[in-house]
Order: sequence, then C-alpha cells, then structure tokens
Amino acid sequence: MRPFTPEEHARISEAIANAEKNTSGEIVVVVARASAGYRAFALMCAALIALAVPLPFIHFTKWPVEYIYLVQLIVFLVAAAVSQWEPLRIAIAPGVVKRARAHQRAVEQFLAQNLHTTKGRTGVLIYVSAAERYAEVIADEGIYRKVKPEVWNKVIATLTAHIGEGTRTEGFIDAIEICGKVLAQHFPPGVGDRDELPNHLIVLDVP
Repeated sequence: MRPFTPEEHARISEAIANAEKNTSGEIVVVVARASAGYRAFALMCAALIALAVPLPFIHFTKWPVEYIYLVQLIVFLVAAAVSQWEPLRIAIAPGVVKRARAHQRAVEQFLAQNLHTTKGRTGVLIYVSAAERYAEVIADEGIYRKVKPEVWNKVIATLTAHIGEGTRTEGFIDAIEICGKVLAQHFPPGVGDRDELPNHLIVLDVP
C-alpha cells in the first residue's frame, strides 16, 4: 500500500467534517497496511515442511540419522527465514484466516477509537485492510436499530470499486458521503451537538 499524501489526508478529513455537519453521528476512517503479521502461521508452515524432510531420506538413502536431522534443521531454518518475508507471509495465509483477523482488528479499532462511547451510540467505522483486500463498515447499536445491514453493503461496494480502479481517495470520499446521508436521515444534528471524535484519516502499520 502506497502512503497517503498530505493532500489525500486533507481531502478525506474534509469529507468527514462535511458529512458530520448534518448529523449527530460520528464517522471514523481507519486504514491498515495489514491486520496481522501472520508470523506464527508462517513458522508453522516452515515446521511442516521440515517435518516432511526425513521421509525420502529414510526410504531412499542409508544416511545416518544425524545427517538427516542436520538436513531437517537446515531446511527448517531456511524455510523459516524465507517465510518471514512479509508478502509471502500474507500470501500463504488462508483466506478464511485473513478475513477473520481483519474483522477482528476492525472490531478492535471500533473500540480503540472510542466509537462505542459516542452520545446516542451513533458511531460508524469504515475499516480497510490493504494486505487482506478487506473492507468493512461497523455501526454502533443505536444505528443498527434503524439502518439495515444491507445499506452498508453499498458503502463497501462503492469503496472497493474505487480502490480496484486506483481511485482510493474518491472511494473513501464517496463512502463517507453515503454514510453521512444515512446518518443525517436517521440521526439529524441536535442542540448542543459537538464533534466528539477526530475527523482525520487513521493509518495503521502491521501489528
């Protein structure tokens, strides 16, 4: 994932501020380079490869067990080192594992960004994890009572389509605008409302 430029940060922040002018809800946008490091899974794969090494040597050679063990150890060390290359770690992780970890981190960010503490429980998180090609919208319970989950599918579809076309900033802006319109419809601004959460784009590194 290429870094966001100051201009991109500014445009997304402006979109959040504009969307929140017409609602008492709060919108937070979080982008993660990856939702997990998958280091343990990569080491497990290296161990499985090493475990399979002795079989052909036992069946087709008369090597002493010490030699076979040494080869096994070398294979494990090489495989472990190679598997720690980040693109490979992410590539070999099963899709179901990556989706589960991305969803877990999205939930963690919903809590970490204090969206669950907003007045009226009207916080919305737009979460994107680049390495996993994962996007999700999480809305607080006050919103779920009034807005069907299918509504957020449109947000995700719009955002991912733009990202696929290489226009990620426009995708975030469009997604924010849709969220803002939904929130404005159900949660208009009230007297004394204040901006409870930061409006800037939050970018996370690999944990």
